[in-house]
Amino acid sequence: MGTWYEKGIFYHMYPLGMTGAPRTNEEPDIINRFEELDKWIPHIRSLGCNAVYIGPLFESSSHGYDTRDYKLVDRRLGDNDSFRQFTSLCHEAGIRVVVDGVFNHTGREFFAFQDIQKNREQSPYKDWYKGVNFGWGSPLGDSFGYEAWQGHFELPCLNLWNPEVKQYLFDVIQFWIDEFDIDGIRLDCANVLDFGFMKELRSQTSKMKEDFWLMGEVIHGEYSRWVNQEMLHSVTNYELHKGLYSGHNDHNYFEIAHTVRRLEQIGYQLYTFVDNHDEDRIASKLNNKDHLYPVYTLLYTLPGIPSIYYGGEWGVEGKRTRDSDVALRPCISIGEEPELHSELTDFLSQLGKIHEEHSEFHGGRYQELLLTNRQYAFARFAEGSAVITIVNNDDAPATLSVPVPVHADEAVDLMTNEKYPVSDGRVGVSIKGNHGIVLKIMEG
Repeated sequence: MGTWYEKGIFYHMYPLGMTGAPRTNEEPDIINRFEELDKWIPHIRSLGCNAVYIGPLFESSSHGYDTRDYKLVDRRLGDNDSFRQFTSLCHEAGIRVVVDGVFNHTGREFFAFQDIQKNREQSPYKDWYKGVNFGWGSPLGDSFGYEAWQGHFELPCLNLWNPEVKQYLFDVIQFWIDEFDIDGIRLDCANVLDFGFMKELRSQTSKMKEDFWLMGEVIHGEYSRWVNQEMLHSVTNYELHKGLYSGHNDHNYFEIAHTVRRLEQIGYQLYTFVDNHDEDRIASKLNNKDHLYPVYTLLYTLPGIPSIYYGGEWGVEGKRTRDSDVALRPCISIGEEPELHSELTDFLSQLGKIHEEHSEFHGGRYQELLLTNRQYAFARFAEGSAVITIVNNDDAPATLSVPVPVHADEAVDLMTNEKYPVSDGRVGVSIKGNHGIVLKIMEG
């Protein structure tokens, strides 16, 4: 059967941006913007997505990653009841809910940090943060120093070796499960989190809820250090993300194929994406917008757990500036959906349906079949069947003869139902320029 996340297709929501919430949290009033987010649920399901990663969500001072209160939903989005309603509606629609866990650091308005500001050496929380030193002051005027994330002193780093801090965070996760019935956590800055903490986190959360999923944000490094039986179930696959756009911009499918071969050795499904709240939109990264079609075909059919970042289904563009990510996190009303709807939207819905309905994509073995700079074909396997993906990044159509790795008489295009004969263990196809096709082959 497998777990829900092995069959997962994620929709990534950045709620403060989507709803046009104020960028700083200064108003005392709670504004329920979850009423807007609830309206996205049927649309998300129509794309074939069966999970959402939504965050950051918890009460913070500005961008959401400077947590004020781990047990309150950000008042700019609503209250705990409005988020509880959102998760309930998602679950009714067959959509799992994963939230951001910002455990590396807090904001300066978090109670433990404020207690140190007030009571200095007498604070019971003085060991809750890394590098607290009462012999010097911080650049923000505190009467003590501390370690901050990447030198951003508005984000003091938690001391994850402290058993009290760990227990506090484990209690927080139990609270999210009990209160909101969440299905997993995406660990912010997992690449700098203490390994011992993540091992305990895996052990603790596996007791809290069956199939509770831990996914980490890791940008560089050997992913198997984080993804294994003892720690995380998955991490963000930035290596493939890079290959997917540069492999098309450079007409170099060797880069993508090499990355996939290398990462297959990990033996776990990584979280695959083409853009997110920190990266320029894929529609802005590609030199040729028509490459969105082969890019998304690969995203949905290569090994991994695919994720669409909100707006991606409409080809929304956006680039970060040197000091702002705002363009990557636009306000979009679901009421605008008919105007935004495009051929790409329907294409992604088809891919989502194909991924969901065919078990080859739920951890099925990968085999490369054909590779040139501009064409690439591979198979994914299930018992008694295989699916072959063929992509073409050239402007011109390509006529290809692709080896078929199972004994069969014909292949069926899962998008058009067109049938292709298999002869002498090969299938001949003509594939449009800048496009992809997905063929199902039943053994027999």
